[in-house]
Amino acid sequence: MSEPLVIIGNGMAAARLVDELAKSSLGRYAIAVIGDEPRLAYNRVLLSSVLAGEATSQEIELKPANWWRDRGVTLKYGTRATSVDLAAREVTTSTGKRVGFSKLVFATGSSALRLPVPGGDLAGVHVFRDSHDVDRLIELAGQKKRVVVVGGGLLGLEAAYGLAKAGADVTLIHLMDRLMERQLDAPAAELLKTLVERKGVKILLNANTARIHGADAVERVELADGRVLDADAVIFAAGIRPNTALAKEAGVSVNRGILVDDALATETDGVFALGECAEHRGTCYGLVEPAYEQAKALARHLAGDTVAYTGSILSTNLKVSGVSVFSAGDFMATDGSETLLLNDAKRGTYKKLVVAGGKLTGAVLVGDTSDALWYLELIRSGVDISAFRADMMFGRPIAKAA
Repeated sequence: MSEPLVIIGNGMAAARLVDELAKSSLGRYAIAVIGDEPRLAYNRVLLSSVLAGEATSQEIELKPANWWRDRGVTLKYGTRATSVDLAAREVTTSTGKRVGFSKLVFATGSSALRLPVPGGDLAGVHVFRDSHDVDRLIELAGQKKRVVVVGGGLLGLEAAYGLAKAGADVTLIHLMDRLMERQLDAPAAELLKTLVERKGVKILLNANTARIHGADAVERVELADGRVLDADAVIFAAGIRPNTALAKEAGVSVNRGILVDDALATETDGVFALGECAEHRGTCYGLVEPAYEQAKALARHLAGDTVAYTGSILSTNLKVSGVSVFSAGDFMATDGSETLLLNDAKRGTYKKLVVAGGKLTGAVLVGDTSDALWYLELIRSGVDISAFRADMMFGRPIAKAA
């Protein structure tokens, strides 16, 4: 008889875990997936493409309904898990149904942060996080509204690009002195800013939101330095917070995220967590690739293998606001590192490779990211690059031919 395994959350991490389990443990577990979004799991990274009209909502679905059915998975989407009884080994849903489990996985993801500023509760203030948010933003863009996007990280840039392409008048404001400061160095961020502005998005840096003005709805955004921006809507895209409330209420140990060890296991027997809701060795990863690496490791663990997830090398390899961007490893270059640079602003290309001890330790690419996966492979493997170091900047085919 199959062992009942319940996954709470129907996002990208949950879908990848089911995929990995289907490869190694098909038939061992009777899998039930409970998710509160009323649709099949989809690629959240591509939400901006839907907003920009470059893809449909259906086209970003990760797997069709028959894929889940063929693997014997019970899907309960559009259904929220309201409580977990660890003693009874049951999950209660918003429909009142109780779902028993032998093993439980929290894949509850995260929620968009709303800045605690005066006026933040006015009509016209939104977030950009899920498909429901996209529907509201498409409506805003269609009305040619003046929109202020707060946040110059990945989420903010994607929201701004999508809104601008859909027809809105968009200003993006960011607290820091450069865009995507966690993923890019200053020259790369400056080039990205130039390329995004060419796409019709106005960008203000060192801009701290002080207050949102309006009688009943958004009318203006006031910055801490006194500047005032006219606006019909404000989009908060300034960060995420792990969804841990359900686990915490059940008695599972929580810090910033749900605490897990190298087996992605919590302190509670048979209970696991992965993706944006999990905290591993003090880190909550807000990126897709670590969630996929965790899913692979957890699937192998659930299959009975002895495997340890020891953490992820952070990398970003995305098309941000229509611009290809990649970064990985020690891209800021610590003491003792060498830096190889190629900066062609006219062509919209920036490459920075960081070398230490004969190994590639970090990289930043903007514009041309065709060799991103090769660079990431070199960083992760730690191989000696001395033989092709001089040609590495020009890409894998030239370097390997040297």
